[in-house]
Parts: sequence; C-alpha cells; structure tokens
Amino acid sequence: MTSDERLSVGGPGVPGFDDLDFDALSARSGAKWARAAADGLAPAWVADMDFPVAPPIARALHELVERSDLGYPDWFHGTPLREEFAQRMRTRYGWEPDPGAVREQTDLIQALQLVLHLSTTRGDAVAIQTPNYPPFLASLRRMGLQQIDFPFVDRGDGWVLDFDAFEPLVARRRPRVLVLVNPHNPTGRVLTREELERIADLAERFDMLVVSDEIHAELIYEPHRHIPFASLGPETAARTVTLTSASKAFNLAGMRCAVVHYGSETLLERRDAEPFDLYGTVSVPGVIATLAAWREGDAWQRDLLQVLDRNRRRVDEVLRERIPSLRHHLPQGTYLTWSNTGPLGIDDPVSVVRDRGRVLADGGVRFGSGARNFLRINFATSGPILERILDGVTDALGA
Repeated sequence: MTSDERLSVGGPGVPGFDDLDFDALSARSGAKWARAAADGLAPAWVADMDFPVAPPIARALHELVERSDLGYPDWFHGTPLREEFAQRMRTRYGWEPDPGAVREQTDLIQALQLVLHLSTTRGDAVAIQTPNYPPFLASLRRMGLQQIDFPFVDRGDGWVLDFDAFEPLVARRRPRVLVLVNPHNPTGRVLTREELERIADLAERFDMLVVSDEIHAELIYEPHRHIPFASLGPETAARTVTLTSASKAFNLAGMRCAVVHYGSETLLERRDAEPFDLYGTVSVPGVIATLAAWREGDAWQRDLLQVLDRNRRRVDEVLRERIPSLRHHLPQGTYLTWSNTGPLGIDDPVSVVRDRGRVLADGGVRFGSGARNFLRINFATSGPILERILDGVTDALGA
C-alpha cells in the first residue's frame, strides 16, 4: 500500500487517526463534542483535534499517576520547560532564546492578558491582525484598550496583510503593542520573512512591543516554514514577547500549560515583581505532558501532519467543486479553514450550516467586525467524520 493510498479519505485510513467512532467521541466531556452532541450536531468549531493522545504523552501521564506523583512540585526556580523550550527552538528554527527569560503560564490568553497588563494602561491603543482569535479580541475590550486593526485582505490568490492601510493608522494612533498571530488563526496564513521584517521595521520606527503568538508553529504544511519573530535579530528580539504551547500541535489544551519568552529585560523584571501566584501556575500533568510531547512526540506529529495535509486538501477540493462561488484559500498552517460566504448572499453562515447541515462550525463577527460572512471549519478529525462535516456544510450552503 502506498502512502497516498493509506492517506486516502475513502481508503483504509490511517490507524490511530481515521479509526474514530462518532458515538464514542460524542461522549467526551470537552467543549467541542459536548456542545455539539447536546444538539445532535457534527462538531467543526473549537480548535481541538479528535485524535487519540500521542502514545509518549499517554505513557508519561500514566507513569505519573502510577507513581502517585501528584503532590507539590519542586519547581520553585522554574520548571524543566524553560530549558526544553530553548532547546526545541534551537533545533527546529535556529533561534537561541535565553532559557532564563522563559516563564510558565496556564494558557496563551492568560499570558497575553498579563503582558498587556504589564505594558499598557486603560485607554491605550493596541494593534492586532484582523480577523483574529475571539478571546484575544475580547481581552482588549475587557482591559479597556483601543483596538487598531491590522487587516488581512483577500487579493484573489490568498490572504495578505494590508500594510498600506495599517501604517498610517500606526503613525496617527501610536499603539503601545502589536499582537501578532503567526501562523494565523483563522486565515491559516504563514507569514514570510519579508512580511515579518516589514512588521519588525514598523515596530522599531513606532516603538511598539510585539506580542507574538506562535502556538500553531508546528502545524505548517510544505513548502512553508515558521520563522520565530524574535529570531529576526537582537533589536527585534528585545521588543518581542513570544507565546507558545504544545497544546495545539499535540492537542493538550486541557492540560493548562504554556510558555512565554520575554525579550525585554525590563518587562521580565516587571513580571517577576508581580505576586507569585496572582496569575496562577502550571499543573504538574501539564508540564509532564508538554515535556513528553517535545522530547518524544516528533514521530507522532509527522504522522499527524500527513493526515492534516490530506484533510485540508480534501476540504479545498470539496468546497471548490461543490460551491465554486465560495471564496476559499488552502491554509498554509493550522487545521482551520476560513471561507467567505458573502458571494452566496449568506450573512450568518454559522447558523445556516447548523440549522440546515447539522454541523456546528465557527465564524462570524466574533472574529472581527469584517468577518460577518465568514465560516471557520476545523478539519482535525478522521476522514469519515470529515466527509460527514463536508456533506452537511455543502448541502447547507448550496441549498
């Protein structure tokens, strides 16, 4: 059997990735399946994957429980994640972050809010790419910050950042911070070195701190490559805070474990002056799971990327074939697609695919004011379940 046959959606499938049972998944307590199952829907919304836990992670957690090793950890000077993160960045990207500048947080939302708390005051302007991850946009609102959009625009052959619209806004409004999401959720864009360098130039000229969310960095498809923003040079690194976690690439969101690298010594000092437990600490299982993922999970992740690559191509093929007027681009990273239903005359695609197609997807104005007509589909599932989702979506949008 060739690798193409093994990865065929209609073929035998990929053991561990395609042998998923819809009813068994519906019994999960996580938000993705619980909310969908309550209404008899197929879930394609929240950014969780449906696949079983990677074997190295399962073993590490099982051994932790077998040892009854769930007491207070001896991590008063930091967890082993600090060195492990630095090593992974060196190995994968040639970036040499200082492990002494790494801190742990429970997740990226908490990490972003902490950095904004340290670097802004209520009423300050903060720039962010749009559309964007809804909890990030909500964080700006809750903290009383003025949002300045750095828009992605569809030029016909893909999504690009509109620097021409953004730079005059920066010059006039002078945001203190730029929130950069790369790879980007929801468009799936992986920014090029040229784009990143142009952003770095803007940050330098207008004195912006860059908070770089790189949580999808290990979910990128050939020939695209991830470039850590802080790796562009020492001047850029000094004004960058990098946020990441194993939670997306290894499906560990419930483990509540993320890492933050502070390129700014001043900001790190402010962070360390905060009360130790005010912003929470990472869990022992979260650290153990992340260490297992980064130390032993690469083989599993390679198989995962093959399946996700197959699935993204299948989504692209089906949408183009069945709904040719739908505006859609093949994502370069993530396991999410972002489609414009405006040409179909559909204003609320999330409701349409839920009511007509029995699929729970995501999208709409939660992702930004210009996202009303957009639908986000999560394709991190088995081939058969993906077909069920695609049938529901295309039947609903094509009706």
